[in-house]
Amino acid sequence: MRVLGIDPGCTVTGYGIIEEEKNKLKAIKWGTIKTSPKDNYPKRIKFIYDNIFEVIQDYKPDVVAVEEIFFAKNVKSAMVLGLARGAAIMAAANSKVDIAEYSALQVKQSVVGYGRADKEQVQHMVIQLLGLGKTPFQHDASDALAVAICHNNTHAFQNRIDRAIKK
Repeated sequence: MRVLGIDPGCTVTGYGIIEEEKNKLKAIKWGTIKTSPKDNYPKRIKFIYDNIFEVIQDYKPDVVAVEEIFFAKNVKSAMVLGLARGAAIMAAANSKVDIAEYSALQVKQSVVGYGRADKEQVQHMVIQLLGLGKTPFQHDASDALAVAICHNNTHAFQNRIDRAIKK
């Protein structure tokens, strides 16, 4: 199964694609989509949508996993983040790809084993789990890979439960 993880942001959106082969996770592609703060929000959201749509068309994931909005004290920030999430979700929906959503707490718990882990801990575990050595990359990209890993782990666990119930 190929999973595209998305860490949405209006300024920087991280993305990461993983695949599981013979019970081993492998990173296929990761990066960031950076918008210009000089552009208005509609232009920035379209840029995010277009780039996510292109990644989906190029890499054909089976599912797109998107990090949910955390409840921040700043309402405007939460609304802008919602626009970026919406762009990613619409790109997946228009590509007819399944969509899964996970909270930051779920992602950190799945990857690090601790729901309050910091970005450095998440990045360290992503590098370890995917065998990336000392590959340097932005936290937005490692967070997106973590979302993809979370989905992969959750999906695999649910499949084991389903098989056990059928027995």
